[in-house]
Amino acid sequence: MSGPSTPVPPPPAAGPDAPAPWWRTSPARLVAVAAVPLLGALDERAGFVMLLIALVLLWRGDAWPTRGKVFGTVAAAALLGGVLPAQPRSGADPAASSEGTARPAVSAPAFGATVPATAPATPAVPVEKMTDFVGKRLDVAFSRSRKRGHEVRYHDASAEAREVSARSLWTVCFQTPAPGTVMTANGVVEFGAVRTGEPCPAREGGAVPWPRMPDLVGKTWPAARTAALALGVPEWRVRAEAAYLNDRLPDEGAYDDWRVCRQEPGEGSEVREDDGVTLSLSSPENGCPDPDRGHAVRLPDRDGDGDPDYRDPYPRDRNRDTSFPDGRPHYGGSDGSSGGGSDRGGWSPCRHTRWC
Repeated sequence: MSGPSTPVPPPPAAGPDAPAPWWRTSPARLVAVAAVPLLGALDERAGFVMLLIALVLLWRGDAWPTRGKVFGTVAAAALLGGVLPAQPRSGADPAASSEGTARPAVSAPAFGATVPATAPATPAVPVEKMTDFVGKRLDVAFSRSRKRGHEVRYHDASAEAREVSARSLWTVCFQTPAPGTVMTANGVVEFGAVRTGEPCPAREGGAVPWPRMPDLVGKTWPAARTAALALGVPEWRVRAEAAYLNDRLPDEGAYDDWRVCRQEPGEGSEVREDDGVTLSLSSPENGCPDPDRGHAVRLPDRDGDGDPDYRDPYPRDRNRDTSFPDGRPHYGGSDGSSGGGSDRGGWSPCRHTRWC
């Protein structure tokens, strides 16, 4: 009598396929193809070796279809051919010109004649004349000089020794070598520059020669304005104002005979590119205020309406001036009607405001 039979365990289920080695993956094949021209540009033999490695990775295994393997092979070979130096054609003279210029015929020396020794040929170094960049923007001088193979340096040409941070905002004042100097194509060029709008110093490292403000006191407005514009001050930065505190300028063109009483900046001051000029004017009949009294000087105003007597048609009537020749308006009254010439009992701009 036989014993109980031992159950046989079922065979283990098939597990997932083991992952392929890294060098057989698609990213590894692409990296190998891309490395072919990189190594070929450095060394021809290294490029060929990398090409063989790439072909092995492409064709070993069945990860890629045949069409992809063929495309990868052609791409790797084409990339390598693109970086290799061109070889001279067989039988062609490498020293011959690309334009097909005929070489001069060389005759054989006569029997027994002495052949003079010739010096070895030296490669010709390209030379050129230095371009004049004075007055041009520094970024233009920098880019053109770099394109010609020069090493370019630059610095602040003034005594302030500022850092040149934005080349497009600087202008060349000095250059080394000087314009017209014959130099090799790989020479060193240095520019001394100042900020655009500044005048160039008289010499390298000198002070910026800003113009000085002349004495404009006593000149008429047109003459003083012309002198200020000649300093390089923009037209919109030359401003006129009345010299007296309670005076005002007439319409433009009506004060051409007015003369300068004060000026800002003062005589002898530097006028920089961002500075403005202010000219305080007075009419010929009033003259200039006493300088010892400062700037808060007023013209006579007997009725105290804010209109100087010389321009007030009613110098003794506080209620009438150049702005209100028929009288200042009055609003309201004790009985609800307009004042008609008197401001008693109602609101008046002279009594209730600071207009008068």
